Amino acid sequence: MAEAARPGTIGDDLRSDAAQGGGTLVSLVSAELRRLIVDGKIQPGGKLPSEAALTKKYNVSRTVIREAVAALRADGLVEARQGAGVFVLNSQPGANFSLQVFDEERISSMIEMLELRTAIEIEAAGLAAVRRSPAQEEAIFERHDGLGRLIEAGQATAEADFAFHLAIADATNNPRFREFLDMMGQRVIPRALLQNGERERSSSDYLVQIQTEHKTIAEAISGRDEQAAREAVRTHLKGSQQRYRQLLRRS
Repeated sequence: MAEAARPGTIGDDLRSDAAQGGGTLVSLVSAELRRLIVDGKIQPGGKLPSEAALTKKYNVSRTVIREAVAALRADGLVEARQGAGVFVLNSQPGANFSLQVFDEERISSMIEMLELRTAIEIEAAGLAAVRRSPAQEEAIFERHDGLGRLIEAGQATAEADFAFHLAIADATNNPRFREFLDMMGQRVIPRALLQNGERERSSSDYLVQIQTEHKTIAEAISGRDEQAAREAVRTHLKGSQQRYRQLLRRS
């Protein structure tokens, strides 16, 4: 039998996210634990809190905790040791996987990366529009505003751009999207490869255009408009592909 809910706990937030279409309690708890591991708050070799402690922390039943941990075990992130507990094996999902033929010096490789991103991120935006919680919606707009401040200050924007796309991946409530972008790293933002230092090298007009496209994406997700969100990402990433194809032709 599920344990009774206690007010004012993390579990209340999880239940709110689930009620808003943010996914099941199992998927949300699993995502929270995964985030602790990926962010390095529990290092490889470290031990997860006990089942009882997690049950209390997230205000969910033991069954939810067991299934959430089972999902981490299936991904090879943790292992259960008889009589000792559950231990972290690897802090980076997909760490042993890489794109061996990606050449950062070739414009064609950047185009190939953008095509792959387009296929993945169109779906991510559609799912985010359907599943995002209010907190995740807020995070997307916070990342958008943070990027805008950097543009105004003339500071490097690639990291903030990447953070915006990660916030959308998180809003899918499917951790695989975040894992994919984490695995790719900032090289999914092509201008990150051209960045050197803290000052921005891209033109202000180009950055304003990107920020406008980001706003369109954020507003579509906020409005739970799945089709508009997909089209906004398609326009954004197809535009980037076109710009690099023009560079390729000129070179």
